[in-house]
Amino acid sequence: MEQQSLSGAWQFRQADNEEWLPATVPGGVHTDLMEAGRIPDPFVGDNELAVQWVAETDWEYTRTFTPDAAVMAQEQVYLVCDGLDTLAEVRLNGNLLDKTDNMFRKYWWEVKNQLQPGENTLTIRFASPVCYVQEKMAERELRGVSQAIPGGPYLRKAPCQWGWDWGPMLPPIGIWKDLRLEGYTGARLGKVHLRQRHDDGSVFITAHVMVESLGRDLTSLNTTVTITAPDGKTTEQTARVGPDGSAVFEIPIKDAQLWWPNGYGEQPLHDVVVSLTDANGASLDRSDYRMGLRTIELRQEPDQWGKSWQFVVNGVPIFAKGSNWIPADSFPTRISDAYLDGLIRSAAESHQNMLRVWGGGLYEEERFYNLCDEYGILVWQEFAFSCSIYPLDDPAYVENVRQEAIQNMRRIRHRASLCLWCGNNEMEWGWEMWGWAGLTPEEEHLLEGASRIPRLRGILQGLAGRTQPPEDWQALRDAYDQFFHHTLPGWVADEDPDTAYWPSSPSSDTPFHDVNGEAQGDAHYWDVWHGRKPFTAYRDQFPRFMSEFGFQALPPLETIKTYAEPANWNMTSYLMEHHQRSASGNGLMIGQMTDTFQMPKDFPALVYLSMVLQAEGIRYGVEHYRRHMDRIAGALYWQLNDTWPVASWSSLDYFGRWKALHYASKRFFAPVMLSLEDKGTEIGIHLSSDLTTAWQGKVRWTFETLDGNVLDSGEVGVNAAPLASTHVTTLDFAGQMTDAQKRDMVVIAELVQGDVVVARNIATFVPNKHLSLDEPELKLSAKQEGDTLHIEVSAGRLARFVELSFDEADAIFSDNYFDLPAGRAVTITCALPEGWSLETAGKRARVQSLYNSFA
Repeated sequence: MEQQSLSGAWQFRQADNEEWLPATVPGGVHTDLMEAGRIPDPFVGDNELAVQWVAETDWEYTRTFTPDAAVMAQEQVYLVCDGLDTLAEVRLNGNLLDKTDNMFRKYWWEVKNQLQPGENTLTIRFASPVCYVQEKMAERELRGVSQAIPGGPYLRKAPCQWGWDWGPMLPPIGIWKDLRLEGYTGARLGKVHLRQRHDDGSVFITAHVMVESLGRDLTSLNTTVTITAPDGKTTEQTARVGPDGSAVFEIPIKDAQLWWPNGYGEQPLHDVVVSLTDANGASLDRSDYRMGLRTIELRQEPDQWGKSWQFVVNGVPIFAKGSNWIPADSFPTRISDAYLDGLIRSAAESHQNMLRVWGGGLYEEERFYNLCDEYGILVWQEFAFSCSIYPLDDPAYVENVRQEAIQNMRRIRHRASLCLWCGNNEMEWGWEMWGWAGLTPEEEHLLEGASRIPRLRGILQGLAGRTQPPEDWQALRDAYDQFFHHTLPGWVADEDPDTAYWPSSPSSDTPFHDVNGEAQGDAHYWDVWHGRKPFTAYRDQFPRFMSEFGFQALPPLETIKTYAEPANWNMTSYLMEHHQRSASGNGLMIGQMTDTFQMPKDFPALVYLSMVLQAEGIRYGVEHYRRHMDRIAGALYWQLNDTWPVASWSSLDYFGRWKALHYASKRFFAPVMLSLEDKGTEIGIHLSSDLTTAWQGKVRWTFETLDGNVLDSGEVGVNAAPLASTHVTTLDFAGQMTDAQKRDMVVIAELVQGDVVVARNIATFVPNKHLSLDEPELKLSAKQEGDTLHIEVSAGRLARFVELSFDEADAIFSDNYFDLPAGRAVTITCALPEGWSLETAGKRARVQSLYNSFA
């Protein structure tokens, strides 16, 4: 095989316009227009509105090239396009090759006879996706997302690119993945299915290879599988291709090293090369893969609460700790390798072991799955359907999706990190409870009083913009039922029988029944956000697996500065609300803030408080879920990352900055988590352990005033069971303080191993807003060791949610937004900002706590 890249420098223009502008491929119209200075950055201010015309316009890309002699020497030459977004007409030297309508598919055409000696011209014309879906919606209206351009379900394009309750309406257009010429002689590799078999400690890699004949007698060809272990040792097998084009391998792996999720072990990876050669040993084709050796099952067994729902890796039941992944940029071709690595590494550094690749986004690129394999992040992969009714009653549409699904399953299925194929996001929930099939009289009554159930109101009224179902709702529901409960699982069983399939999230696996229940399956819980319930409501939830729940925060102030000037730094200003896509989102934050904290003294304090509020809410939920590991098998918060600078549920903002939630996740996802369950004057102390062996140490507690006067204390030895939550003790302080004194009292628990405090947690007897906080007298001192800065922080009085930062520099600290009791000191580390001295760091270091947000 010979290849010639056709990526790089192109030209583009508005269709039928005479002016050509420079373009970069992979890329897109928006990014090329920005580079040419023709449109402003859509992420700044409300520029998004000024560039809506881009997606309402047709565009054309072109380039000339001369085919390489080595490519043209091959018997057959293909033009291969890994990703065209989305409605494209592809022409070579003026001849139409094909029309495409699916950004998720790879396309290829045999073009040798159309290639000319010397210069050739490749032109790709893109039709407006907005105009296309508008025409479809005029024919038959389908329900979609209220914050999006209507009609998105008609086009196989990332659903969130039309807009979402955290993302802009900026559907990109263009050549979003590589394209190239590929030349072959005689034959090429077709389908390669790598699997692994584990048998009583022995591990085998199997390969099912199908070779496509391009005029060669297949029985004269050989395929070879070469496996390179993490230690560099290689194993190789060669087989003759059969008359039907197949070759089958089963290769034993000596001294197999197992791949483990983050926190459970290492992530050794094997390199696998599948090559095709002719009778003389000349190379015809090859494919490269990386595999981790492991077993993964989704265990569902009857128990006292219904049926379990737990991932089991290498025989070990895993508590899934993680978050939901959305596309990392509205314009995915801008995502650099370093930026993507930073996001996945940040997830791993906060002890996450799973990411749910949400169905409103993309089937991610190879580099995403490479990083998840390397960092030990399990991948829950959803097909690209979310929160909408799709035209699944159209056979041509379903056939388009079939090609999409098969291509992506074959691309991803060998991954060590892959643990689940899920049909869609929240669509079964929509059919059961969102009024897609019309409202019963009881539901109409509920809708009238929907202030009590804002989630239902928002979805019923928002998704459709009306409460009447489509006239053909029964046919559409039947099509949904057929597709997600029969057709799609059949495709998965054919293409990847080793990975579990789940029809929707949430789901009970009983179609249209108790979709979001607690007896079996996974659950989404949004009553704390959409329903304005207090954080304590999380403790009323006992799902078998919590796959989505969340609370919003503003991004850090440095991020807000990129889209809003100080004149707009007000929670209800036009620009702050433009960068808030959840209905009443800023108001919901303020409402919960008034329940928890004193009102902030200024806008920077508001930003700080919003992040602390988010961290506290999700902490409250995760600690509860992990305290009930016998019943609940996972907690994935919404969401890890952002697609643009915005107020959202993310723990990492658009620039990868760690919000308070991400630092909190590092604590509440710790392998051994200390948590306090407060019930009035009772404080329950618990340890939740992911370790596969018992943990031994002690819990040291004090009952003290905010200025450090200890009134009672104790120490409890702990032998925490592996893979379980252990109730250490319950303390009751009834009678030890008056109601007035509760404002000045806290319980501080420390987890100690040897002489090291490995975790600290604080419980109060009143809301934070009623604590008698005073100036905590925080002090900093710093020293430098190599490129690492060590910052000692001490407090004279209790300091809640201590925030460290630098002026004019970003940093990721070993801990942040932490509690520091009176008389204690902690040492925090971070990388010394590039070009800084210790003296510079000392001058630019800043520290504040909850007290400083209102005093």
